[in-house]
Amino acid sequence: MTRNKKSSARTDAAVKKLRAFGLAYPGAHTKSPWPGHMDLAVNDKTFAYLSVEGEPLKISCKLPRSSELALELPFATPTPYGLGKAGWVTAQFEAGDTPPLDLLRSWIDESYRAQAPKKLVAALDTVSPAAGVAPDSKKKPVLRSERRAKPKGRSSR
Repeated sequence: MTRNKKSSARTDAAVKKLRAFGLAYPGAHTKSPWPGHMDLAVNDKTFAYLSVEGEPLKISCKLPRSSELALELPFATPTPYGLGKAGWVTAQFEAGDTPPLDLLRSWIDESYRAQAPKKLVAALDTVSPAAGVAPDSKKKPVLRSERRAKPKGRSSR
C-alpha cells in the first residue's frame, strides 16, 4: 500500500509541475469543464486537457507539427471524440510510471502555440526562460531588413 501512495505522490507531483508550466504562458488559466479535469486554457480555448491530482496522469494536447511522431510512443493515442483527427494526442500513464516531463512540456508548448492568439504567441519571444517558458528555439525571428519587399504595382503610364 505504501507503494501506491508513493506512485500517487509521484504522479501528483508531475501533474502539478505540468500545470504550473502551462500556467506560466501569457494569458493561460485553468478551466474545469467536468469532474476529474483541471485543464489549461488561453482565451477560454483549451490547450491541454490535464487530469487532477489523485488520478493517473493523463494529458491531451493539440500537436499540429508532431502528432505523427508522438503517436509512435507506447503511451500515446489519438484523443477520442474526434479530436485525434484534428491533431490532438493523449498520453496516459499508469501509477508508478515515470512520465517524460520534458517531452510533455514540449507538447504543452506546441499546443499553446496552436491555440493561443497570435499576439500572445508573439509575446513568448519576450518572456524570460526564468519565468518557466522558453522561447521556441526552432523559429528564427525574421528581421525587418530580411523581409521581402512588397512588389510595387505597375504604373498606369
